[in-house]
Parts: sequence; structure tokens; C-alpha cells
Amino acid sequence: MNAADTARAGGPGEAVWCDRCGESLAGGAPHPACAAARDLEPPRFCPRCRRRMKVQVLPQGWSAACVEHGVLTS
Repeated sequence: MNAADTARAGGPGEAVWCDRCGESLAGGAPHPACAAARDLEPPRFCPRCRRRMKVQVLPQGWSAACVEHGVLTS
């Protein structure tokens, strides 16, 4: 599962927090500055629980791990 899939997922796994700044996604829309930055940066916060994630950036892409919800990859 990648970050875009998580952000679009419905139901109990729905993203309620911004994965870049950790603030609330009121109305479900990403923050414009965060959305623009996410084109170049991996997520820093879990979009489901707001925990800070462990991020690893590699030449092939990135991975971000939440202790509660698992790993996201690019």
C-alpha cells in the first residue's frame, strides 16, 4: 500500500491527519502546501493515527513505518 492509497482509503482506515505536518484534515482535503511538498518528500506522520513514522529514503524510493499501522512505500 502506498501513501496515495492510504489517503484515499475509506472506512475505518480513512486518513484524518496530514501525513506531512500532522495536523487535522478538516473536510478531508489535503493542505495545499503539504500536498505540493509531498511530490518531493516522503510522509512524516501516519495519516490514520498521527504518530511520527520511521522514514527511510533510498535511491529507489522511500518507506515509512508506523508502529501501529505498518509500512507505506513509494
